[in-house]
This record gives sequence, C-alpha cells and structure tokens, in this order.
Amino acid sequence: MIRFAAIRPSRRPARPEPRGPRGIIHGLLACAIIVPGCTAAPEGGAPEGTPDQTHVPFERLVNADAEPHNWLTYSGNYASHRYSRLDQIDRSNVGDLRVLWAYQMDDGIIETTPVAVDGILYVTEPPSTVSALDARSGRRIWTWSPEMGPDVLNIGFPRVNRGVAVLDSTVFVGTLDAHLVALDARSGAVRWDVEVGDNAIGFSLTLAPLTVKDKVIVGVSGAEAGVRGYIDAYDAETGELAWRTYTIPAPGEPGSETWGGNSWETGGGSTWLTGSYDPELDLLYWPIGNPAPDWNGDVRPGDNLYTDCLLALDPDTGEMIWYFQFTPHDTHDWDANQIQVLLDAEWEGEPRKLVVTANRNAFYYVLDRETGEFLHGREYSKQTWAEGLDENGRPIVIPGTDPTEEGVLVWPSLQGAANWFSPSYSPRTGLFYQPTRIMGAVYFKADVEYVPGQPYTGGGEQALRGEEASGAIKALDALTGELVWEFPLLSPPWSGAMATAGDLVFGGDNEGNIFALDAETGEPLWNFQSGGAVRSGPMSYEVDGRQRIVSSAGGTLFVFGLN
Repeated sequence: MIRFAAIRPSRRPARPEPRGPRGIIHGLLACAIIVPGCTAAPEGGAPEGTPDQTHVPFERLVNADAEPHNWLTYSGNYASHRYSRLDQIDRSNVGDLRVLWAYQMDDGIIETTPVAVDGILYVTEPPSTVSALDARSGRRIWTWSPEMGPDVLNIGFPRVNRGVAVLDSTVFVGTLDAHLVALDARSGAVRWDVEVGDNAIGFSLTLAPLTVKDKVIVGVSGAEAGVRGYIDAYDAETGELAWRTYTIPAPGEPGSETWGGNSWETGGGSTWLTGSYDPELDLLYWPIGNPAPDWNGDVRPGDNLYTDCLLALDPDTGEMIWYFQFTPHDTHDWDANQIQVLLDAEWEGEPRKLVVTANRNAFYYVLDRETGEFLHGREYSKQTWAEGLDENGRPIVIPGTDPTEEGVLVWPSLQGAANWFSPSYSPRTGLFYQPTRIMGAVYFKADVEYVPGQPYTGGGEQALRGEEASGAIKALDALTGELVWEFPLLSPPWSGAMATAGDLVFGGDNEGNIFALDAETGEPLWNFQSGGAVRSGPMSYEVDGRQRIVSSAGGTLFVFGLN
C-alpha cells in the first residue's frame, strides 16, 4: 500500500460559538473582558523596560530565529529545532551556572515550556493555569485559572499542560476540560473561550497550541476513551472554528477501507502534541496518536489510517496533502505524537526539504516534507517487534509480537523509545539529540466494550523496571540516524533536550539532575541537583544582555545564569 498520497479535505462541522469569560484572574480590576477603553491592572504592573503592549505578529513567528533573545513558540521556532542561537553560555563557562530565581508552582506534574516575549515569560501550571512572569526576577505579573470541577476526565494521561502560544497581543491556552481560551497578554483577561471537545466522553487539551497566520491550531487528547480524533483551527480574533480535520476517516472517505465495520467511530487517533510548520511550503505537519482500543486490534482490522501517522495539512483549509504511517495496525500504543523536526540538507547530491523524527516505535525516519516520500529509516533504540523497514518505510513485523491474553514481552514499552518530550537539532553540529527510553514490557490483550467516558483500551502492559530499564541522551546523525555518541541515564527519561550555539546540550532526568553536555562529544560539563524529577523541555532566553537557561523539576521552574 502506498504510504503517502494526496487526500481531499475533511467535511467541516458546525462552528461552535465562543463562550463568555470563564476562570479566575488574580491581581486584576473588575473589568475582566477586554473592551475598548477598559484597562486592567496586573500585579505590580509589567516589568520595567518592556513595551506597553505585547505584540507578536505572524511575521515575528516566521522569523523567530532572528531574535534569539526571545522564545516565541513551544519548540523555539516553526521548524521545531528547540535550538537556541544564544552563545554567551558555552563550554568554557557553563560550570559557573547558578540558580538566579525560581518560581514555585502548585502540586502537579510540570511539562510546560515557557514562551519568552520581550522580558515576559508566559508559563502554564498544572493542570491549566496560565501565569505571566517578569523574566528578570520571576515576579508574577498576572495569573489566570479556568473554573473546572473535580470531575474533569483525563483518561490515559496525567493532568498536565505543556504551554501556550502567542499571536499579536493574545496568549492562547488549551484546558484539561477541552476548551481553547484566548487571554489578553497584558492582563490575562479572557477575550474568548470555545469548547473544542466534550470532556464528558474523554476529550481534553494538554498541548501547547500553534499559531499560524491568523489561526490557532490545536489537537485533542482522548484516544484511550475511544474518541474520534481531529485537528482544529480557530480564528485568532474571534474564536470561530475555521476548519476541522478528522484523523479517522468516515465511510466513503479516503482511508476508510482500513477500518473494519463501524470501528472508525471509536478509532482514537488523538492529536495531543504541537505540530511544526514550513512557511515557504505553507504546510502544517501534525503527528497523530494510536488507534483505539490500544491493545486489542481484533475489533479494528486493517491498517487503521490515519493513526500513528504524520499528516501534512494546508493550514488555511485543513486539507490533507500527504500522510505517512509509521506503525500500521498498532497494537502497542506506539502513537506518533513526537515532535517533527524540519531541516534542509543535501540528499544524494541534491538539496532536499526534509522532516525527521525519532518515533515511539524505536525507529528513526527521514521523509521528504514536500511529498511525504520515505527516504531512510533505522533503529535507534532497542526493539524486538520488527525485522526492519521495507523500501517504503513499512515495518516488517515479527510474528507473535501482538499482545495476548497470557502476555508477550516486547521492546519498547507502551511509553516508547521516545514520547512527547522534545528532541533538539543543532545546525552547528548536524546532530539530532534524542532523550531515549530503553524499556520493554509484557503486553496483554483483553475483551473490550465501548462505554462513553470510560477507558477503552482492550488490555494493558507490565513494564520492566529497575535494572531492566534505562535511558540515554543519544546524539544521532540527523540525516542517517546513526549514533554518534550517547550519555547514559539511570532510568528512562521524561524530559526534553535543547542544544545551543554555545555547543551545549541541556537535559534532565528522573533523579532530579538538570545537566549540560558537550554537543560534539556528550561529555558532561555541568549538573544541578533539583530535588525533583525533571519532566519538561529546557529553553533559553536573554534579558538585559544576559542569557538564561530555564528548566522545571518537581514543582519548581528554575532559571539559571552566570550573573
């Protein structure tokens, strides 16, 4: 079967109406809704030296690399390099890093990456709070929390939020109860609030949105509840739904033949991680999650498109331009919700626009990002389910590796060799830095029946732990996936990596270490013991001419610098 193809656009649903203000803003006057002539006072006002109004037009996002003192998107730039061009902190002085300030959050798992805009950090706190912080001192300028009851569903994932998006003078956040909210960047006041999905049947938002042109693009969580996934785009000014593209085709739509019976109705395919964007090609790249039920594939015969895929979409219409499926008929929960990295390089003597990714299934892929053509793939972590990839990139599955009632041992575990946490690509070294999980699991299959709002998984797994599980930061040749060096970790990581122009790679581990490695050799150069597990992606910004490194651990966001 062809692994990439042109697809017609999905049918658009009815447009939801934006809702009124919902949530609590601390430190503001009574006028919570932004209207002409209404002002609101944040806690102590904005930091000295910042502009009167945060303003990040689309052109600034496109040219984010030109202002490395800021960090304007979840992954640092549209290409998702998670690479800082700041070089004040380098191999010669990184050992002198110290904590300059720390921001304590409420209890919960911190997976946020701050967005830094002109002296202000916009961060999320679990599960769906947004705070604006003075980038110099960490002083809180304002904070907003949605009003959510204790019965909010989060089936199959923790109560987390990974960050915000900015566009013009607005900050956008998704909430655990499946709302997308637009906040005034200066005050935190609610501009609009729309319901993206019905939380009562399992929909939720945990990702950082992506803003492209005049739209805010989000994906949904919920595959473990048997939802039918989709990607949405909303008008940034009004909150009106611009388009919706379903990841599970309905009968008669391209790909529907890969689902048996009515299994498409509860097919999963959630879209819970931020995509990438190529302004030159004007293509949006979005990773798609696992099919449902997770471990019992008997009830959904076929390849189950477009689960475990990368989709290339027209950002104006949601039309699917091409797709590539990494794991057809997945029965191990190896969704493709990993960051997709865009790079331009010479391939077989010709310039090529590429998209590369280290997939959860333990294979590294190089694709043509104009067409979706498979160019190269190789194993980058221990796996026992496939003999390799064929010439089209389809895995050659080893018989007997599907889950059984008795259980079958397979590498990697359901959390994969990679997961949501970000890799980094350095244009200086040409290396792709991947936090890698090395863990197997015994997979079980069970009978399953769909009940709205309940787990719909069809089995489970028992992961290997202790000495049978480990991790590493692996530096891979970005064009081949070949291992150049690795830095071993005591346990499988849950935190991302960031490379810098100072030839450093920052990362973290479950044991509380925030560290810096030599980007060329992997040699450890600096370490800070935070006292809590690191579950976030590092980032960097500059304020008053001084570079800062940011990483979260436990319940605290730490900001490091030389002075």
